[in-house]
Amino acid sequence: MRALAFAALTFGLAGAAQAADAPANPPPKPTSRAEATEIVRGLRRIVTPNGIDRAEAVRIGGIDQWVTIRGDDRRNPVLLVLHGGPGYVETPLNWWYARGWEEYFTVVEWDQRGAGKTYLINDPKAVAPTMTRERMLQDTEEIAAWLRKDLGKRKIFVWGHSWGSYLGLELARRRPEWLYAYIATGQVTNAPESERRGWVYSMAQARAQHNGQAVRELQAIAPYPKPGRPPELKDIMVAHKWGDYFGGVMAYRHDQEDESHATRLSPDYTDAEAAHVFDGNGFSEQYLLAELLGTDLSGGTQLKVPLILLEGRHDRTVNSDVAHDWFRRVTAPQKTFVWFEHSAHEPESEEPGKFLLSLVRYARPIAQKAGDAAP
Repeated sequence: MRALAFAALTFGLAGAAQAADAPANPPPKPTSRAEATEIVRGLRRIVTPNGIDRAEAVRIGGIDQWVTIRGDDRRNPVLLVLHGGPGYVETPLNWWYARGWEEYFTVVEWDQRGAGKTYLINDPKAVAPTMTRERMLQDTEEIAAWLRKDLGKRKIFVWGHSWGSYLGLELARRRPEWLYAYIATGQVTNAPESERRGWVYSMAQARAQHNGQAVRELQAIAPYPKPGRPPELKDIMVAHKWGDYFGGVMAYRHDQEDESHATRLSPDYTDAEAAHVFDGNGFSEQYLLAELLGTDLSGGTQLKVPLILLEGRHDRTVNSDVAHDWFRRVTAPQKTFVWFEHSAHEPESEEPGKFLLSLVRYARPIAQKAGDAAP
């Protein structure tokens, strides 16, 4: 017993001496953006045997455009994301909202012309003359055609968000044979009516909350939008500033700051790129936004593909009631409308569980019936 006790004491003293000589414990990670993004990268790493994880520049519409393709099983159907804005890329936030999607779909994030990394790898002065709605629609057709060929898929799904819903709806009309279904959130239909209702809502909130600054700024752009012509960009900025503040972009919140900060954790962008990830937003808006918000698409009510609308109940950015009015008049082979009661313009981020469940419940079975899904 004494020998064992002596040995234990000797070992304890030696261990204490070694501990005293050892350097202090390093601070816990992350201590920098680089370390934080590496943690996110590790958490979302595709490790399944039949998975896919690609990021590359693809030649679309005469310029290099950035595309990421991720999924746990190549046998799953392809889901092309058409981001909003114009110029507000979804790619830097897909680590948050889309990881679950990648278990059931091969998810394709595309930084459109004038947006995100595509903006950063091209000369803006050279791209500027091509920033037209028709060119953007042609790009959308080209990326869809490339995906079908590159990934060996006869049909794909498309999710159009906000501005992307304009591109997606037109793709569904032009190329219905390419799509299993058209899925949308913040669907643009009668844009002038959506803007009008947004202004009315913001003014009512401003008065109810005795927000004098909001009342003055909103009154200064009245009537909004001006009848018979697209709204001016400066007026749009005022209207949407207060629409956002009164919960029209993120339900129960005044802004998208949490989302914006979360994009800085994206492993899809370097430190240098992350600082400029939304530079293309302002660039794209000056060419595309006002014209879009002066457009009424609600007359088109015939679709040859299934339609799935996933809409935030509180969306005032692209008014969800206006979208629902249009949906009720649409004729399609199959159609589904899902309300997200605790969301505004970003239900994929505000209610990500329900959003994923909706995709799996309403979209994926269409591909499964065609034999285009992993078991």
